[in-house]
This record gives sequence, structure tokens and C-alpha cells, in this order.
Amino acid sequence: MTDSQNGNVVINTSPDGIATIGFYHPAQNSLPAHLLRALTDKINEASANAQTKVIVLESAGERTFCAGASFDELLQIKDKEAGAVFFSGFANVVNACRKSPKIIIARIQGKAVGGGVGLAAGADYCLATEAASIKLSELAIGIGPFVISPAVIRKIGLPAFSQLTIRAVDFQSAQWAMQKGLYNEVYADIKQLDEALDMLTHKLASYHPQALIGLKQILWEGTEDWDQLLTERAAISGELVLSEFTQQALNGFLKK
Repeated sequence: MTDSQNGNVVINTSPDGIATIGFYHPAQNSLPAHLLRALTDKINEASANAQTKVIVLESAGERTFCAGASFDELLQIKDKEAGAVFFSGFANVVNACRKSPKIIIARIQGKAVGGGVGLAAGADYCLATEAASIKLSELAIGIGPFVISPAVIRKIGLPAFSQLTIRAVDFQSAQWAMQKGLYNEVYADIKQLDEALDMLTHKLASYHPQALIGLKQILWEGTEDWDQLLTERAAISGELVLSEFTQQALNGFLKK
């Protein structure tokens, strides 16, 4: 199957140590299991590379940063063990971001839904456009954002997380996401976003590497139990996805 059908994850590292990890899937940059594994591998690869000074996480296209889990793949899950394995893919990406010694900058050029919000929360700093509205739609399909909730709550706090989760069918604006702390900077369009991203990453790459490592450790203090915590949360989602309610909801969304 070609990349255009199956999606891909690529990494490019500039001579000055900026590692850009980009992912793509034709279904609005959704993330089936193989892309979650590839994304985790590329983050770990960049993190282990002594030449890497900063990591950029981005996706292809203009309209959607990431639509979250692949609904097609969710419908193929037939037992709770397989469900836990699938949702552990998101846990592995978040934990790879958390444990990376490198500062990770997310480029959010379009909408972020479900697991896409989790990716943004897993980054250390987010630059977005005005078009980068966010939604946690999990309740609407019979599951919850259990795996990504620790990362999202860490960024925006429990009250904002409650609003985002309970208003499961409503998008919140990029400005809302910045006011709550998920995004750090919001720009009018992709051109301005990329100009700001280029300036920021090159500035970061010029800083003392050990200072950046020390900062990264401070940013993630108190999350040392997340390997176990996120695995437990994945098991909860993996069981819920088997329910008749969720299966019907997923089929309903795919028919729209």
C-alpha cells in the first residue's frame, strides 16, 4: 500500500540540529496503530540523536493537524486486549514526548481533535494558527479521553478540561486554547506561523544543550508514574470501544 493510502511519518534533521518529525494520513491526519508506532519511533530516534537540539512535531496539509484515532481501525477491535494495545499507541507517543531530553515544539496548522489535542499537550510548546480549533469528541462516540487526559489537564487545568470533554461536539477556538494554556502563540495564517516557528527553533538551537535538558526535566516534574498510569487508562478505553453503544456511534460517524 502506498504512502498516499496508508500515511507516513518522516524525520528530517537540519545541519543546525532541528529535527522535524512530520506525519500524514489521508483521513484528516488521523492516527492508526502503525502511524502511532512510527511516530513513537521517530520521536525516540530524534531524542537519542546527540546532534538533535530541538524537535518539531508537525503534520501535512493545511486544514487539520490531527483528527485523532482512526475510526476504521477502532471498528476492527474485537477484544479488550487488542483495544488496550491500540490505545497504548497514544500513551506511547505522549510518554516518548515526556521522556525525550529535547524540547518539542508542536506546529498546529489546523484543527486538532481527540488524540490530536493529546499530541499538542504532549509537546513542550505549541505554535498554532487561528484555524487550529480543538475538540475532545470521545464522549460522543462512547469512550472518553482517558489516555490523553493527564497531559491535557496538565496544560489547561481541570475546569477547562471538563468543558472541553463535556462539550464533546463543540469546537473551541484557537484563542480559547491559548487562553487556557494549550497553545502558547497563535498566528493569523500558516505563513506567519512558519516564520515564527523558524525564528523560535533556531533561537532554541543556539542555547546551551544542558540548559535545555534541565528545563525539560523541570517542565515534566511529577509525571514519573505516567508509564503505568497511561497504560491503565488505555485499558479502560480498550474495553469501552467494544460496547454496542460505541460501535453504533462509530458506524454513525463514518456514514456521515
